Amino acid sequence: MAKIGIGVDVGGTSVKLGMFTRTGNLIKKWEIPTDRENNCANVLPDVAASIRKTLEEEGFSTEDLVGVGLGVPGPVQPTGYVEVCVNLHWKDRYPGRELSELLDGVRVEAGNDANVAALGEAWKGGGGGAADAVLFTLGTGVGGGVIVNGKIITGKHGLGGELGHMHVRDEETEYCNCGGRGCLEQVASATGIVREAKRILKKSSAESKMRELGDLLTARDVCDLGRDGDLLADEVMETVSRYLGLAISHVEMTVDPDVFIIGGGVSRAGSYLLEKVRKYYNDYTTLSRNHGNVVLAALGNDAGIYGAVRLVMKKAEESKG
Repeated sequence: MAKIGIGVDVGGTSVKLGMFTRTGNLIKKWEIPTDRENNCANVLPDVAASIRKTLEEEGFSTEDLVGVGLGVPGPVQPTGYVEVCVNLHWKDRYPGRELSELLDGVRVEAGNDANVAALGEAWKGGGGGAADAVLFTLGTGVGGGVIVNGKIITGKHGLGGELGHMHVRDEETEYCNCGGRGCLEQVASATGIVREAKRILKKSSAESKMRELGDLLTARDVCDLGRDGDLLADEVMETVSRYLGLAISHVEMTVDPDVFIIGGGVSRAGSYLLEKVRKYYNDYTTLSRNHGNVVLAALGNDAGIYGAVRLVMKKAEESKG
C-alpha cells in the first residue's frame, strides 16, 4: 500500500517540496532553485530528479507514492491544462501529466499555487480543518483561493479565486497590472500599501515618520508605524482594511465559508491588521450575525506544499470511490 505523498510548490526563484504521511504529517521538506534557462524547460525534470533522490535517501521508491501534488503560478483548468504561467514562460502545458511521465506514471495533480495554498491553510493551517474556506494572500500582489466542500473552486476558465482582481474602488484612476482599475490588489498588496502611503503624504502636511524613509518606505514600515501610533500610517491601514473588508463581505455573500484566512507578507501585521479588517467586514455584513470568521494564516511559506499534497491525496481517495 502506498505510504506517502509529495507536495510541490513551484515558484519563480525556488521550488519547495515536502514529503508527507497519508494523514498529513510532514516527514521532510526541502527546496531546489528554479532553473530559468530555456524558458524554465528544466523545472519539471529537476523536480522529478529531486523527488527520486529524496525518496531513495528516505528509503522509499515511486511505488510508495500515493501521488504528487503540484502547485504552479498560473491558472490551471480542470483538465490540468495551463494556458500560460507568465513567471515561468510556460505556454500550453499540462505540467501534471508531464511530471507524471517523468516519475514512471505516478499520479500527479496540478493546481494554481494560490488555490493550493488555500487548500493547505484550510486543512492544516489557520482554517483548522475547515471544509469551506477562502484565502486572501497579501504579498507583492493579492492572490487567493476558494475551497468549498474540501475542493478548490477553479471555475470554468481557471479564474476562480482571482480575488486580487475584484473591483472594489470606483475612484481609482491608475491601472492595475491586469489592465483594470480599482482592483483589490491596487490597495491591499504590499506595493499598493506603499503607493497609498505616498498618496497620503503628498496630500497631507501632517508629521509622519513615513516621510523620513522616503523611497525606502515599505509596507512593513507602514504597518509598524501605524501600530506604533503614527496617525498618517494608521490612516493608510484604515483605507487598506476598509477595501479588504469590503471584498471579504462580497465573497461572504457569494460563498459563505466557515472561515476567511489572511496570509502573505502583509499578514505579519497580525492583530493590528486583523482587528481593522474584521471591523469593516462586520460593518459590510449586516444580514446576519452568523458569518465566517476572519483569521490569520498559520503555515507561512509551507502552505503550498501542504495544499499540494492534500490535492493529490483527496483525488486518490475519490478515485477509490
